Amino acid sequence: MAKLKVDGKEIEVPDHFTLLQACEEAGAEVPRFCFHERLSVAGNCRMCLIEVKGGPPKPAASCAMGVRDVRGGPNGELPEIFTNTPMVKKAREGVMEFLLINHPLDCPICDQGGECDLQDQAMAFGIDTSRYHEDKRAVEDKYIGPLVKTVMNRCIHCTRCVRFSTEVGGVAELGLIGRGEDAEITTYLEQAMTSELQGNVVDLCPVGALTSKPFAFTARPWELNKTESIDVMDALGSAIRVDTRGREVMRILPRVNEAINEEWISDKTRFIWDGLKTQRLDRPYVRRDGRLQAATWGEAFGAIKAAVSATSGDKIGAIAGDLASVEEMYALSALIKSLGSENLDCRQDGAALDPSLGRASYLFNPTIEGIEAADALLIVGANPRYEAAVLNARIRKRWRRGGFPIGVIGEAGELRYDYDYLGAGTDTLADLAAGNHSFIEKLRAAKNPLIIVGQGALARADGAAVLSQVAALAVSVGAISDEWNGLAVLHTAASRVGGLDLGFVPGANGVDAAGMLASMDVLFLLGADELDFSAKAAKFTVYIGSHGDAGAHGADVILPGAAYTEKSGTWVNTEGRVQMGNRAGFAPGDAREDWAILRALSDVLGKKLPFDSLSQLRAKLYADHPHFGAIDEIAPADSAAIAALAQKGGNIAKSGFASTVKDFYLTNPIARASAVMAECSALARNNFKVAAE
Repeated sequence: MAKLKVDGKEIEVPDHFTLLQACEEAGAEVPRFCFHERLSVAGNCRMCLIEVKGGPPKPAASCAMGVRDVRGGPNGELPEIFTNTPMVKKAREGVMEFLLINHPLDCPICDQGGECDLQDQAMAFGIDTSRYHEDKRAVEDKYIGPLVKTVMNRCIHCTRCVRFSTEVGGVAELGLIGRGEDAEITTYLEQAMTSELQGNVVDLCPVGALTSKPFAFTARPWELNKTESIDVMDALGSAIRVDTRGREVMRILPRVNEAINEEWISDKTRFIWDGLKTQRLDRPYVRRDGRLQAATWGEAFGAIKAAVSATSGDKIGAIAGDLASVEEMYALSALIKSLGSENLDCRQDGAALDPSLGRASYLFNPTIEGIEAADALLIVGANPRYEAAVLNARIRKRWRRGGFPIGVIGEAGELRYDYDYLGAGTDTLADLAAGNHSFIEKLRAAKNPLIIVGQGALARADGAAVLSQVAALAVSVGAISDEWNGLAVLHTAASRVGGLDLGFVPGANGVDAAGMLASMDVLFLLGADELDFSAKAAKFTVYIGSHGDAGAHGADVILPGAAYTEKSGTWVNTEGRVQMGNRAGFAPGDAREDWAILRALSDVLGKKLPFDSLSQLRAKLYADHPHFGAIDEIAPADSAAIAALAQKGGNIAKSGFASTVKDFYLTNPIARASAVMAECSALARNNFKVAAE
């Protein structure tokens, strides 16, 4: 720790702090454009000037000078810095004047207006006149893809976007070319950016040079209602803010959550919102004479009652989709069990995960933040870049620190960091488990080895045996101890961990998802759209969901539900953290929240569920499963379960692992309804073809 004085106030800060951070710790406001806590120091905007007592008789850039660099007085006086002297004020005004020489007066038509750092700092630290009357320079706008709009006349060359793309995104797609008046930020070959995190440069840009292309000219920030919620596009549960105008979602932005997404979100999370208003189910439908026809709620419920009455409990089943919240799965589970059925499944991809083996057998046990404490990594049957783009950035962050060997078993792809490709599948895993591969020594030498196993290794006929072998490997390399649990199951579905925690899996006499699709008389699909419907033989299908996707196409009755932005719900992320999303708007037309649909249906079926409101449902849920009431906490999982899992064994087929995410942009019904995601998907496919050629 280091002691110093800021504007006469004595403070103590870590000795690795910059003077800018020290000033903020003391409560002083220091303007900046180029400095960002999560990026390397550039020191090129010069807005953060301060005065250092005893230093050179000129202002110093506080972002590029550390607290170690300032000296105290000759008699032991503390180092002293000032943020509000006349010299500092005049220097900042001069810097702002230079920045505004070439900056166009676009505020009335700029999407950054109202949340622009340049506007705010020009008001607070600038002057009200300009001495420059020459023509402003002009820079041609660049095409960098369908997500980020460029107006490069506004660029002030802070290079935040360049540093983010290179350091966090892991791909050097943006750079600064030219010198002096000819300097400009560009992609080197003027082509679309390929990073799954590129939308974050919109948040980083302190002016209006990079803005959201889909959001352009649609709304001003002060028009929008802002709701804090949780993302469900993957299993990380990134913290987001949903901005709405009336019923319509206008944009989605990240919130800071150091434990999960820091302040980044993936492009799918950020730009999915146009899919929330297309292909929507806004009224019930019943299939008559081979065609789906609009119906009333009473007619839809009547058709379901007739089908349920004509069969027995063991021929009724329910499958929960990837976006379902805990509340609606709990309600559906209670309804199906009341009908005398044990046919429940939340694993529509067939993943071999069983809650009876203990919670540690299906969680990302070291936690997302714990990746930074790991010192060796093995990835089995996963592609984190596509399955969890923000988590992949966390892996890259740890890799950049050094001393972090990474091995991959499965598909060889561009992960945005260097790794040792060990092999394609089960043979390599067996060699590693037997100690016949050199990478095993790197795992054994690590203090905190981390093994990430993806759904590509688990959603197979031999998935249970593969998981057991991975658990045995984790135990053998010392990844399981009292202080560290290095076995990490990486989920791709937001609903999966919550469903497993609930026990939304087949009972002793139950049938799994594939079996239900082939054999049930009445099958309830709770937003389940990722099944192989070509194998569907179920006689009567009820689809409860928000979008007209694959599940709705073959349904006999459609009950319109609410999307994740239209309901208050609980989700549990891949590390087991319980999170609550809030309702930002209302579902369209006659659509209702899923739990309310199931409550009303239960009354018609004569199996009335014991709650009449969401608060009553949650009270019962928390009574049955107390850990769901601990919001933003991770219930501890017993690592002893992994040792038991390692003993199970089983026969493993000789085949390669393949990631279950084939197209990052089109993984769920909302994404497939999004025109923006469709354009991104087409670009990604074209880039892949060019790369392959």
